[in-house]
Amino acid sequence: MQNINDLWEIVKEVWKEGYAGFDFSSLIIALGIIALTLLIRGIFTRFAINRALAYASRSSNRIDDALILSMKEPIRFIPIVIGVYFALSVADFSDDPDFTAFIGRIVRSLIVFNIFWALYAAISPMTFLLGKLERIFSAEMVGFLVKIMKGIVIGLGGATVLQLWGIQVGPIIAGFGIVGVAVALGAQDLFKNLISGFLILAEKRFKVGDWVLVDSVVEGTVEKIGFRSTVIRRFDKALTIVPNATFADKAVTNFSEMTYRRIYWKIGVEYSTSVAQLQEITGKIGSYLADNRDFAQPGEALQFVYTDSFNDSSIDIMIYCFTRTTNWGEWLQIKQDFAYAIKGIVEQAGTGFAFPSVSVYRGIGGAEPDPFVPPADFKEGQRGPLAVGDGPSDVT
Repeated sequence: MQNINDLWEIVKEVWKEGYAGFDFSSLIIALGIIALTLLIRGIFTRFAINRALAYASRSSNRIDDALILSMKEPIRFIPIVIGVYFALSVADFSDDPDFTAFIGRIVRSLIVFNIFWALYAAISPMTFLLGKLERIFSAEMVGFLVKIMKGIVIGLGGATVLQLWGIQVGPIIAGFGIVGVAVALGAQDLFKNLISGFLILAEKRFKVGDWVLVDSVVEGTVEKIGFRSTVIRRFDKALTIVPNATFADKAVTNFSEMTYRRIYWKIGVEYSTSVAQLQEITGKIGSYLADNRDFAQPGEALQFVYTDSFNDSSIDIMIYCFTRTTNWGEWLQIKQDFAYAIKGIVEQAGTGFAFPSVSVYRGIGGAEPDPFVPPADFKEGQRGPLAVGDGPSDVT
């Protein structure tokens, strides 16, 4: 009987000492509270949040749907914070005041984390408030502002948690400032690229999808605008990464911003073309442009069809006009149809296109060589002018 009593005392002692100094009863109570809060969390998610989503989906406004979806996880974290608080408060883990203060910091840290997590999650669906800024800044710039806002929330949240644990944030910020100065001195090119990237987004020089030409660097379609570099895919499908500082030193042509696309030709007709034929050609070309809705009309863009100059082998007619479309494929099709029409107009006028030619005129006698007429003082047997080998410099 004594042995059983001794065993019971050992069991109670082990139960009381528990694990790491915590008795098993406190651990069981704490685990039970955590399990209960997880169960409540599941029920709360199924009934409260899902019902809120169903109610929000009935409205025409999609902002409330996005807001509830983004806040779903922070809201689901609330029961966990409550469970941790009650688990640490109800269960008698320790009488040590330092440990009690430690538990209080943990709970406060979880509360701060949950609050700033909710603020962070709410930023993305609330970006519609920044939508009007896209009229002033680009979409990429608005995205950058959103990232800054998220960074501020993370920074404030981290600083608040550090303050709860008695860590002074001021010296840390000062230390980062000193490090930042040292890094800035050694990374001037990086900051130059960052500043140029910011200016590209702020000034809306170009956007993703634009066809640009960077003088002496690359021509292609913009795929991504970053704060350090811009990704441009060339027309041969090769990818080019251009540092943003390049755009500060090089001229950039944005072809996607063309209002119309130009056709500038000079066609040469034969010199045998009469004035009437020239007038007929220029008149019909002008009528073709005026009757074709593919071309911008005077008042919208410049349009000229004139006999321009007398070239070496042709009379040149200048054609200067603009198509309404700026799409390359459509422009090529319109230009081809225009070329066919011009050829038909020239042929109907009874003349033809000129091509480079050279006329060589021979002297008296046509096909016969020019006769040799000797000088008046020429005598039979007399040698002519010095030939090669007659000079003193040729004597060996």
